[in-house]
Amino acid sequence: MKRFLLPALALLAQPVLAQNDMSEVEITTEQVAENIHMLQGRGGNIGVSVGEDGVFMVDDQYAPLTGKILKAISELSDKPVRFVINTHWHGDHTGGNENLSGEGALIIAHENVRKRMSADQVMEVFKRTVPAAPEAALPVITFTDATTFYWNDEEIHVFHIDPAHTDGDSIVHFRKANVIHMGDTFFNGSYPFVDTSAGGDIDGVIANAERIMALSDEKTRIIPGHGPLTDKAGLTAYRDLLVELRDRIKALVDKGMSREAVIAAKPTAEYDEKFGQGFMKPDIWTGIVYDSLTGN
Repeated sequence: MKRFLLPALALLAQPVLAQNDMSEVEITTEQVAENIHMLQGRGGNIGVSVGEDGVFMVDDQYAPLTGKILKAISELSDKPVRFVINTHWHGDHTGGNENLSGEGALIIAHENVRKRMSADQVMEVFKRTVPAAPEAALPVITFTDATTFYWNDEEIHVFHIDPAHTDGDSIVHFRKANVIHMGDTFFNGSYPFVDTSAGGDIDGVIANAERIMALSDEKTRIIPGHGPLTDKAGLTAYRDLLVELRDRIKALVDKGMSREAVIAAKPTAEYDEKFGQGFMKPDIWTGIVYDSLTGN
């Protein structure tokens, strides 16, 4: 295995705050279905399909973690990583692209992911500019609507959705295994980051949750972008929470209240202890929803 360096660009591409020291990060593996696993470390949850054809991977966290991630995968399969799907452009899901591309994997994503990774991006809510990714980190295959992989005796349907977390979100549906990876359209256990600077939209997040609910049954296992593995009931609870809070904030917007006044009204207060303890703090999240609803 190659020794993986710590490119400055990979750290700068993180979606929120730089997390420089990853020496203590451990990669954990959870079996989702017979040949599908979820890996967690730091950043977005990784999905892995293993089998005779080779490893199919969904997202790849940060560049400094690639060695640890590949070690965890080697305990599941002796085959190489052949494909990596990026569910969207943020660095905690694409930071390992350059390393994995160097190992021979093909990086695939919606066309908007390549467009955003190819140019500097401004994340207005955090007042940060994310530099363009190096050429070797960019997806080499893009699609507009959907694509399907027949791989490891599985039918893997990857499809683009209307703007939700960003304008380049993809859902990965392992049809035979009845497993769905939702990327950051689903933050399980916390308020979701909606990247309005990249075309994200709170109504789109809700609409996508409802779309995946319709695709699911009681046996469907759902891998969120962040948080623990869950199911249709967990996704339904997430949708219900977002609808309630979106409607509360919209009611204040419809009264003509300013952004500052809406935030000061604390419309999420009763849920903050449970869902507002991650990086997406209640006031920041309320402001993002306000911006999404008002088109700011």
